[in-house]
Amino acid sequence: MLEIISHDGPARLGNIKNNESPGILIPGEDFSLIPDEPMPYNVPLKLAEYSVNKTIERCMENDERGIAVVHGSKYLDLRIKCAGELEKLGNPVLLVANSDELLNRPMDLIKIVVGLREELNPNTALYFPFIKLNFLPLLAYMGVDLFGAEAGNLYAHLKTLTTPHKNYPLDEYEIYQFNQQELANYNQKSIDFVLREIRENIRNGTMRNLVEERCCSSPETMTALRILDRDYSGYLDKYTPLY
Repeated sequence: MLEIISHDGPARLGNIKNNESPGILIPGEDFSLIPDEPMPYNVPLKLAEYSVNKTIERCMENDERGIAVVHGSKYLDLRIKCAGELEKLGNPVLLVANSDELLNRPMDLIKIVVGLREELNPNTALYFPFIKLNFLPLLAYMGVDLFGAEAGNLYAHLKTLTTPHKNYPLDEYEIYQFNQQELANYNQKSIDFVLREIRENIRNGTMRNLVEERCCSSPETMTALRILDRDYSGYLDKYTPLY
């Protein structure tokens, strides 16, 4: 389970298996990935229900506990049902399925992440396997604890350099001359820097400042932050001290 050390808004500084959070999680090293029933994001309700029920069933049949996958596609009530049942079965980390799709749908992203965080035990960690660096502060601010490292390698394969503010296709922006391995190493260092930056801002009580600064870098992140402030102010207020 996640040990929470401190809050800055809904953002949580903590430890899980002696690893700092918000931080990187590599499935198979500290936690096993529990079998699930994958399903695309934009599917009819019956297919989403099938995915949720089969995922819970497979988890019940598995003796291990670790990273369980929260399915439910675009349906919040199914996501909450799936997450709640997987949590009851003793899984300390819940992976949010379709994370790449959610990053392109700001309203759904906020609705699902906040909905899950409000319903789950605070000591259950939420895990986003796919990340864009400019989204990292916002996701951590909402209460996501763990992130995947493979995005750095994926972007290197696509010849894209990642920075805290935006991504640069090196075919268009000749910033550096990197081979694929050098680019992957650079991207991994960028992920590490942003996570260190997030943790230090939580420690110093300046996480909201970092989120606002980083969300100015793109219309999609700014849209997500505005939705969060407009529709979920009660969620933010619950964790934000009054001065």
